Amino acid sequence: MTETDAHGPDRWVQYFAQRGYPHARRLASGMEGTVYRLRDGTVAKVWAGRAPEDFDLTRRLYADIARHPLPFGTPRILDAEEYDGVLVSYERELGGSPLRSDGDGRPPARDLPRRETDALLTVLRALASVPAGEVMRRLVIQGDDRPLWQGHSRFSDALAALVERAAGRNRDALAAQVPGLADVVSRTTASLRALPDRPESLVHGDLVPPNVHLDEAGHPVAVLDFGFCTTAGDPAFEAAVTAAVWDMYGPDAAHHTAELTRLFARELGHAEEVLDLYRKAYALITYDLFGMGPHDGHFRWCAALLR
Repeated sequence: MTETDAHGPDRWVQYFAQRGYPHARRLASGMEGTVYRLRDGTVAKVWAGRAPEDFDLTRRLYADIARHPLPFGTPRILDAEEYDGVLVSYERELGGSPLRSDGDGRPPARDLPRRETDALLTVLRALASVPAGEVMRRLVIQGDDRPLWQGHSRFSDALAALVERAAGRNRDALAAQVPGLADVVSRTTASLRALPDRPESLVHGDLVPPNVHLDEAGHPVAVLDFGFCTTAGDPAFEAAVTAAVWDMYGPDAAHHTAELTRLFARELGHAEEVLDLYRKAYALITYDLFGMGPHDGHFRWCAALLR
């Protein structure tokens, strides 16, 4: 629900003004909801589809992350309330500027600047330093109906089970674009289950450019929007997804994915074949989250990767 819903174009701006924030303005919208700046240092998030009774896990996740020293800020909940059945949280505003805005219309340069790749390595190393915790294992990946880790003791087994569930959600739509889909799913899940035990840590799962904020010197100062694919998992999964989603639709997207895959393999010690495997798994668990069929960009991207 956003400020342009059926209640009127300025519903939330008006609501926050009544709550004592006369200068509230909308900042951005994403999968989780819409963010408003209330005043210096404070923002509010109007959550989309998040039941108030489920929010305690998010609050506990943020607190768990904050207990570990990181070289950048992460979200912290100051207060939360329910208004007309919608969850509203009040959070500290994180600093810096998005590394790249999805709305600026400019594709990234073919050769990614050192500023970007260094920032990504810093973020990936830092997130991998946060130990996997019980709260992370209780989170549900977007689009699923149960915690990822439910009934499993290994990340790769849990991910394989999710791949099977997700591929079955809208199998016919995906099979129309991916010949031999059943074999793709079977090979992917078998390969996941065959992976050896690997260290588990915090996985953000959606390190797209707008979610990484830098200062003027190019250092990461904030990482935003945990929740879409956040869990406890293999740091290689985080690296694989980041290499894939950093530039999904630009003219040099394939080049950037290959460039980042090589970089992460070399600098972080991940095997390229494992990164490729996790990328296929990511496509299979997210292909239908934004739309079904070739009219949707994310669906087309996932189908092309699986082909």
